[in-house]
Amino acid sequence: MHTTNEIFAKMPAGTAAEVFTFLGEKEANLLHATLGTLAQQRKLRPIFIERKPRAERIKWMQDALGRKQNENVAAHLLQIWLVGAHAKLLCDFLDGLGIAHDENGTLEVLPASPEKATLAEVVNGLFEKHDPRVVAVYLHAFQATDDQGWPPLAELLAEDPRLKL
Repeated sequence: MHTTNEIFAKMPAGTAAEVFTFLGEKEANLLHATLGTLAQQRKLRPIFIERKPRAERIKWMQDALGRKQNENVAAHLLQIWLVGAHAKLLCDFLDGLGIAHDENGTLEVLPASPEKATLAEVVNGLFEKHDPRVVAVYLHAFQATDDQGWPPLAELLAEDPRLKL
């Protein structure tokens, strides 16, 4: 099971760019504060990172969020991006499993794991309707939200090549 910082470290560069673009457009203050925190960890001034060309800045932030010390920050940013930009994916996943959720596809308590066959069927449906890169990131992030996760989902994440980061 990947931690949220490992998800950032392994996600495709294009997906990381989507995350940071979304945050820059919808949560600019949060992105700016995060950049400042990450720069300070490396003993850099934030302006040094802000002045980098966009692609370099994104790569730098992705690398920084891929470090273990930034696991909580990575989790927070992934959650904001997934709920803000991909709520339909979250809802489709939970609806397919018959799990009640709010309008954004979030849960208060993680229910017991469904059967692996049911999960596989729902995941196949997600790949038909949504960007495969986002599906993979979401399912890894979903699994990482709980210390134990769902064993059948862990198996699917390990077995299905479409779910590799």
